[in-house]
Amino acid sequence: MAATTTTTSSAIHRRQKLKKLVVIMGPTGSGKSKLSVDLATRFFPNSEIINSDKIQVYRRLDIATNKISMRDRRGVPHHFLGEFDPDTEFTPSEFRSLGTKTVAQITSRRKLPLVVGGSNSFIYSLLAKRFEPDADVFDESNSVNSVCSELRYNCCFLWVDVSLPVLNQYLDERVDEMLDSGMFEELAEYFETEGFSESDSVSRTGLRKAIGVPEFERYFKRVGGRWTGADSEVDADVERILLYSEAVKAIKDNTCTLAKRQLGKIQRLKDAGWDLQKIDATEAFRAAMTTTSDSRKRASEIWEKMVVEPSVKIVNRFLME
Repeated sequence: MAATTTTTSSAIHRRQKLKKLVVIMGPTGSGKSKLSVDLATRFFPNSEIINSDKIQVYRRLDIATNKISMRDRRGVPHHFLGEFDPDTEFTPSEFRSLGTKTVAQITSRRKLPLVVGGSNSFIYSLLAKRFEPDADVFDESNSVNSVCSELRYNCCFLWVDVSLPVLNQYLDERVDEMLDSGMFEELAEYFETEGFSESDSVSRTGLRKAIGVPEFERYFKRVGGRWTGADSEVDADVERILLYSEAVKAIKDNTCTLAKRQLGKIQRLKDAGWDLQKIDATEAFRAAMTTTSDSRKRASEIWEKMVVEPSVKIVNRFLME
């Protein structure tokens, strides 16, 4: 018993000596960016955010990649958000290297790093003490023991979770909102300047992996504002509508598939011993999708009570340890 107590005490002491990070993770669309800015502006104003979304690190396609706008950042410094060449591959190894330097810079300013994003491969690469670039620890054919449970930092994990049926409904609506906000026009300009990919989807790199790019590429290849393959103008319009509808459906399906895959990776980290604190945002999302006159106010109140307040308590407790 004494040996066990000594070992536990030693582990706690080592953890206390490590730099402290708050990690906000969860599937795409679950409100991670909103929560991070809520925390950084209202409760922990000495925070800086490190983006850990592997598509949002690239420049361009801000709507399609759903980057948080300058206005919604509300003055909070964001790192790795739209900073890198969209034609190259920014790897987990590079994220580990540059992320380590950025964490050091933030903590040297006596500020709190908030690592925020849905790419669990990036989160793992930065935080795991033992990281092997060529090993896929999220491959379910490998034992969960392949996941390194020892971390390089003293981490507080907030897992923002939303019931999958509710999240899927929200993600479908979000795609429609993105299209209404100019996603289609943004992609048209992208293909006009960058052209089309000559490789299959598996070998795509950089921004061409973003959901929306491969799905709409077929549309713009066929239509592109100049397509005349139909027998009549009516046939051409029908063909355009069909291709457009197929692209939108594929985006919605692939986004929901991504969310499910991300949840599986998060659960694998938890099963491996990562201390993830789940925050259930389901009711806030359900209220936000209700079309009554006071739904927005009610959704905001639920978000505050069920997401923000528990998160603040968890982070405060972590910082006081």
